[in-house]
Amino acid sequence: MRLPYIPDPPPTSSSEEDRIVAAVRARRAPRPLQPLDLTLLHSPPVADGWNSFLGAVRTRTTLPQDVRELAISRVAVVNRAWYEWAHHAPLAVQGGVGEGLMERVKEPGALKLGDGEGFTERQWVALVYADEMTRNVEVADETFRRLRELFSEREVVEITATVAAYNCVSRFLVALDVGEKNGLGPDAALHH
Repeated sequence: MRLPYIPDPPPTSSSEEDRIVAAVRARRAPRPLQPLDLTLLHSPPVADGWNSFLGAVRTRTTLPQDVRELAISRVAVVNRAWYEWAHHAPLAVQGGVGEGLMERVKEPGALKLGDGEGFTERQWVALVYADEMTRNVEVADETFRRLRELFSEREVVEITATVAAYNCVSRFLVALDVGEKNGLGPDAALHH
């Protein structure tokens, strides 16, 4: 980590900061505060906004766990955010994605429509969409057309917000080396 983590329990200097720490703890429960939290709490207002936004993206959308966690995992691979990978790849497996398929998710090359053997069509299109958004920002018309055919308008917004949010997360994690995972790769990150 390029900065020191805030101690746990985090020091606070106002009732507002107490509220923010309590809200972050509540979202993480039953787990303790994570290294990401102990980094964000250097700026309580940023931690507060982050907690609210990422809490909504992670826990209040209608996306099924497999699609959500695959998209997040793909962002992690493309951005080499191995701390993010270590947290979300197991959640994709828990959501029903086979370990062998996760091996394909962590391949670094660009994904293409039609190459998703073994994945459901919805899973593969979400992965390609996440890959294109992360690599190129712009998404090919054909990719968006397939996404739109397979997902409701609400789901399209939720997938897009998830990919965008986790691009933010991964860039924060990698720039500050939160969790000390930079340079490890996906396999080492899971066991480090």
